[in-house]
Amino acid sequence: MEAPKQQGLVRPSRFPLSVILPTYNESQNIVGMIDSIAYALPYGTTAEIVVVDDNSPDGTADIASEYGKKIGNKKVHVKVLRRQGKLGLSSAILAGVQSASGEIVVVMDSDLSHPPQTIPRMIHELRNSTCDIVVASRYIKGGSITGWPFKRKMISKGATKIAKYGLGIRHVKDPMSGFFAFYRHIIDGIKFDPIGYKMLLEMLVKVRGARVKEIPYTFTNRRSGSSKLDRAVMLDYVKAVWRLYRYGRANSSEKRTSVRFLSKAGRFYTVGASGLLVNYLASLFFTLTFTGLWYIHATIIGIMFSITSNFVLNKLWTFEDRDFALKKTLVQYGMFTGFSGFGALVQISVLYLLVENEHLDKTVALVVAVAVASIGNFLLNKKWTFKEKVWS
Repeated sequence: MEAPKQQGLVRPSRFPLSVILPTYNESQNIVGMIDSIAYALPYGTTAEIVVVDDNSPDGTADIASEYGKKIGNKKVHVKVLRRQGKLGLSSAILAGVQSASGEIVVVMDSDLSHPPQTIPRMIHELRNSTCDIVVASRYIKGGSITGWPFKRKMISKGATKIAKYGLGIRHVKDPMSGFFAFYRHIIDGIKFDPIGYKMLLEMLVKVRGARVKEIPYTFTNRRSGSSKLDRAVMLDYVKAVWRLYRYGRANSSEKRTSVRFLSKAGRFYTVGASGLLVNYLASLFFTLTFTGLWYIHATIIGIMFSITSNFVLNKLWTFEDRDFALKKTLVQYGMFTGFSGFGALVQISVLYLLVENEHLDKTVALVVAVAVASIGNFLLNKKWTFKEKVWS
């Protein structure tokens, strides 16, 4: 695969390397971060450190600026970009890249979770191998995460799976990494979403022909300050994935496997939602019609009705199987029912473990349990009940 061709004019480089540090309330970490980067740089390498601050109320920008003047030397130059509000991580990184003068750009967090000691190897890989982007990866052999609670690991793994399979980025193990390096010219002419979530994710979708290499590193959870992960960030991620999905679909000449897979998954879960209504209506009908019927028995009947309706709808609509030969249909129905029962057991087990062992909030635990059971149910039925390849 050919390397991306340079588009437009390249600005003369004052520094061979630019390190982008987006910040918000990182006053406790920024000095240590600058020192660590300066110390880690290979002998003879000069660099600029671009601190992009979103108007931190704790004075991060002032601290970085003053410290940059204090240590000003020929090896490291600190540039501070002050923005007028909390405008978001992706747009901060993009602003830093646009102001960078280095031919090589390194993007990393400013909370000491990304080890600057990895930078020399990233530079070496870019200069001595045939790659355009180097990703510091938590999920390849040798990479790891320390200090994260179970809930955070689950969120990260889930987001990574969505990116890999939903956007078709299966050649990169850690597409959600916030620690990466690239040649600046490969993004010339690329229009980035200013309210995106992860710049690397967007690059992997939009930079055609980019050659990527992953190297392992250990992510260490921040020791000072507070995490920026909240509901707004997660919502931004969902929006970003949807935009990138539509971008990839609009710029693809063929119907991708991921499109078919997500379409069937969407149908399967829609059918599942309809089954809840069937379950409720059937249970209510038998409870009101047969006054002597115990409500538990009525509920069991409702469950069987919903399983049957789910099976028929999934056979016809989700998996487009219109062969209703008696033997085949009975075998499929038996397998579907068995997997549905297995999924219920998985849901209950996961819920119990998360609440009792991990002390997770019951609502959050229920969402995770339902997600795990539903995904398993879909994949098992896809492969075994309806005899399809999992990724198709």
